[in-house]
Amino acid sequence: MIDVISNKIFHLHNDKVSYLFNVMENKQLGHLYYGKNLGDLEESDLDYLLKHDSKSAGTVKYSPEIKNFTLADHESEYPVYGSSDYREGAIDVYRADEPWYLDFHFENYTIEKTKTRDLKFPASYAQGENDAETLIITLKDQEHELRLIEYFTIFANYSAIVRSQKLINLSDTTVQIHNMMSGVLSLPTADYDFLSLSGAWLKERHIKRRPIEQGITAVESLKGASSHQQNPFVALVDKKADINQGNIYAANLIYSGNFLSQVEVNEWDKARLSIGINPKYFEWQLAKNEEFTTPESVFYYSDQGFNGLIKETNGFAEDHVIARKWQENLRPIVFNNWEATYFDFNEDKLLSLAQEGKKLGMECFVLDDGWFGHRDDDRSSLGNWAVDCRKFPNGMGSFAKRIHDVGLEFGLWFEPEMVSPDTDMYKNHPDWVVRHPYKRVGIGRGQYVLDFANPEVVDAVYQQMKPTIAETNLDYIKWDMNRNITEAYSPYLAKINRPQGEFFHRYILGVYALYQKILTDFPNILIEGCSGGGGRFDLGILFYSPQIWPSDDSDAIEKLDILTGTTLAYPLSAFSNHVSAIPNDQVKRNTPLTLRQDVSDFGPLGYELDITKLDDEQKQKIKNNIAFYKQNRQLLLHGRLQQLVSVDPASNLVSWGVTDNQKSESLIGFYRKIAQPNSAVVRHIAVPFLDETKHYAVDDKSKVSGRILKNIGLLEPFEFNGANLETAQISGDYQSWMYHLIAKD
Repeated sequence: MIDVISNKIFHLHNDKVSYLFNVMENKQLGHLYYGKNLGDLEESDLDYLLKHDSKSAGTVKYSPEIKNFTLADHESEYPVYGSSDYREGAIDVYRADEPWYLDFHFENYTIEKTKTRDLKFPASYAQGENDAETLIITLKDQEHELRLIEYFTIFANYSAIVRSQKLINLSDTTVQIHNMMSGVLSLPTADYDFLSLSGAWLKERHIKRRPIEQGITAVESLKGASSHQQNPFVALVDKKADINQGNIYAANLIYSGNFLSQVEVNEWDKARLSIGINPKYFEWQLAKNEEFTTPESVFYYSDQGFNGLIKETNGFAEDHVIARKWQENLRPIVFNNWEATYFDFNEDKLLSLAQEGKKLGMECFVLDDGWFGHRDDDRSSLGNWAVDCRKFPNGMGSFAKRIHDVGLEFGLWFEPEMVSPDTDMYKNHPDWVVRHPYKRVGIGRGQYVLDFANPEVVDAVYQQMKPTIAETNLDYIKWDMNRNITEAYSPYLAKINRPQGEFFHRYILGVYALYQKILTDFPNILIEGCSGGGGRFDLGILFYSPQIWPSDDSDAIEKLDILTGTTLAYPLSAFSNHVSAIPNDQVKRNTPLTLRQDVSDFGPLGYELDITKLDDEQKQKIKNNIAFYKQNRQLLLHGRLQQLVSVDPASNLVSWGVTDNQKSESLIGFYRKIAQPNSAVVRHIAVPFLDETKHYAVDDKSKVSGRILKNIGLLEPFEFNGANLETAQISGDYQSWMYHLIAKD
């Protein structure tokens, strides 16, 4: 998968893509190509690709020794600002207040054929031999005595190129990193739209698309988390691309903290896509022999539009980021008590919900917020992870046993990164709280953020959590984070004389350290990530948590747009998907139970409503749906997903489907948000992922050839049009239909 030609040209390739770069005349690395697989390269082709005998006008020569050479019109693999290239660079290093204009020269390379999974820090991993190869290139800035190690990984079955870097200070001088991006990708044209997954609390990861032009287009977070408002994932989309055709280049970050994802277009309409830790409010100090390693970036390429991109991003996350066992282990169907009870519960009330859930087929009871301290609202007790004996007089171990005796797994909610002012932790350890040393300080949701840059704080939190996890034989944790960081300042860093610019990164390292502690001691526990809903939905969290609560908005119609955006970057198996009550608590919308279940079936299924108050017909619908879900669980979680209509959030019709690897079985969801008057009776939705040589039973009724279904499509359910009351299959607003296709040949 990696060819090295004449010790200066590097070709990473598989059946899908080629990634090509070289050692330039100035001994730096120069980018040549990323796209469709080029096959075996001939010497004449390489000579042609490397031909660059002229210099762009209005530029400065890199040095007088190299004729007609300027970095302004060369595409660097890891560019540095200021040495004839005035675009934003990937790395900025200072000594005190003196900027260094770095010059990393190629020294040598090695190739590794293994890539193991390590809980210490999230990263991609290989599943076995011949699954991945990593090219490791060592460069050195001789004058500044800095060594840069570049890592490039290609996997056997995906278009993804994974990049990261390590900087080592070899000098006696202490230096400061002000910027160190994880990946840079140069493209020869700017004829693309910039696509981001943007929004806010209750409306995360909506698709936003806008043209790029000369200058910088960017999304970022400075909240200490990847955030509700933006997501690290971005894409450059061919202006004519649709769901099944067109070139798309995308980037993501295996990281959960502050990020910057941007594209810069220069005066010659060439685009430079960069992604990494946000350089704002970032600094890292390196003394002699100290090193800093960036999070991994992931670049993707698709020439088959959005569905091709989904295949790459979703498959890569499942096979090379999320722990492999979560593809094989069945995800439990969860009942979460939150929207059923909020803080108003006792053991008997919870047990009645658990017993009813078990009758309906649910498999895991998750006790949400309010079980600890004296937590009767969201303004107290965080940091006091002792069970509330008013609500659980016999302790949490006893209650957990009662849930297990019902035949259910048991889960608990924690918000480990936070502390309430009324707790002993807050009163006894004021230096454990994130806040600057001045009088005024912000407070959010009645709570403060703990200084997870301090290892002592992380360990103290875990020492509170661990006994409860052990006592309850806990199966499931919902890890929440409801408040972003303000006045970022670490008393711990001040004490050990480290720059405050290190805080945000050290904080997220502390989050990962707590994950590592839990999963090392309790390797089979399933941790669901959550951050006030979808405020930390990223590959870094997915490395530890196989599924994430996507949004505090559980409304089914809103979830259509959230899921459509999310699945451009993350797999269905990551999308924790609950059926909630109506009117919905976030938007007060009334939607049919059928729709709520038809949406929530795509992803790890859960329920979050007072099931003891439902009538027999509603309970039977839930029971039937759970039985259907159990029969098709692995297909709904891990089947290949494709969008069938559009990814335009303005579309009234949403339809997606999953199929198995053999294209023998498919499940397709059909959703119309608003009813249409006097609509056409006969309409079809093409299903391009089917096998034309097979015949399919549709809903165990009609038998249709894959050729017809692929090229003409499924017959849409008949919508009520004002005159067809007897034959209409769907009517009113918020329509849904689930198709089940099984090959019968």
